[in-house]
Amino acid sequence: MIDADFHVPQCAVGDLLPYLDDYWRAQVVDRELPSMPFRLSSYPAGSPLTVNPEMRELGVSEALDTYGVKLAVSSMLHGVVGLHNPDMRAALMAAVNDHLAATWLAQEPRLRGSIYVSGEDPEAAVAEIERLAGDARFVQVLMLAMQDLPQGHRRYWPIYAAAERHGLAVAIHAGGLYRLPPSVAGWPSYQFEDYVAQSQVFENILVSFLGEGVFQKFPDLKLVFLESGFGWLPTTLWRTDKTWRGTRQEVPWLDRRPSEIVKGRVFLSLQPVDMPGPEELARILAHIGTTEMLLFSTDYPHRQFGPEGPLPAGLPEAALPGIRGENALNAYPRLARDPAAKAAAASLEVTP
Repeated sequence: MIDADFHVPQCAVGDLLPYLDDYWRAQVVDRELPSMPFRLSSYPAGSPLTVNPEMRELGVSEALDTYGVKLAVSSMLHGVVGLHNPDMRAALMAAVNDHLAATWLAQEPRLRGSIYVSGEDPEAAVAEIERLAGDARFVQVLMLAMQDLPQGHRRYWPIYAAAERHGLAVAIHAGGLYRLPPSVAGWPSYQFEDYVAQSQVFENILVSFLGEGVFQKFPDLKLVFLESGFGWLPTTLWRTDKTWRGTRQEVPWLDRRPSEIVKGRVFLSLQPVDMPGPEELARILAHIGTTEMLLFSTDYPHRQFGPEGPLPAGLPEAALPGIRGENALNAYPRLARDPAAKAAAASLEVTP
C-alpha cells in the first residue's frame, strides 16, 4: 500500500542545531529554545488520540511492515511553525525539512517527504519550495489548515504556483496556529470541541479553493486533505452545486458544477473515517459518486482505528486497488514518475 499520511516522530529543537547556520544556531542556544518542547497542542502527549495502542511500541520501519506499507508520504509537523519571528521561523522550518531528509528519508527508503511551510509568509514558503524542489524524495508541500485567511485566497497563490511548477501536490493537514478560533462561533473550551470542528475548516478551505478560482488558475495543481475526514463531503458538494446555479455571474471561472471541478483535483486521506459503520460508509460513497478521491492512510502513530486495521469495512472490493495505491499516483505527480511507487501500485491485488 501507499500511505498518504505517516508522521515521523517530532524532533527536539536541539536536534535542529546541525542544520542551522552559525547565526541561527547561536540565536537558538542563547534564547534557550532547546529547553522548550514546541509540541503541537492538537495531539497532547497524554491524550488517547495521540498514539494508537497498536502502534505504541512500533518504530517507523516496524509500522510500515505491520500494515504492509510499501511507500509512505511522511511529514514532521513541528511547533516551530508557530513562531512570530518570521526569520527565525523560516530558518527553523528549513531545519525541520533538512532533519526529515537526513534522519528519515535517507534511512528508510520507503519514505517520501513533505516540504513543511508556513502560509503566514508566502515569500519564505516559495523560497523553501525552490530550495528543496530538486530532491525527488519530496512529493508535496505541507501546510496547516487554519491560517489567517481562507486558503484559496490569492495571498497563497505564489505557494501554489511554485508547487505546480515543480509537480508537487499541496497537502493541507488538520491543525493551525490558533491565532484565530477553530470555530466560526468563537473559541471552544475543550479539545473535544476543537477536534470535532476541524472538519468544518476543511469545508471552508474547499469552498475557498473553488470560489477563488484556484483550480482554474493552476490547472495542474493537486490538493490533498489530511486528517480531514470525508463524511462532510457530499453535503458540501451539493451545497456548492446548488449555490453555483444562482451565483454564476459572480464567479465566471466556475464553468461547470463545482462537484465536477474537484474530480481528479482533490484527494482525502482515508483516516480518520468519520462515520460509524459499513452501511453509513457505503451511503457516503454513493453520494460522493467515486472512491478515486480517497487515499489509504494509517495516520501513524495517531489513534484513528482499532484492531480491525486502517481499511474500514464497507469499502467496495473493486475500489481497493485504487485506494491502496493507484489513487496516490493521481494525487502526487512525483509519485506517478517514481519507479518504487509505480511498482507498489502495480503489485496490488483485490482481496475480500
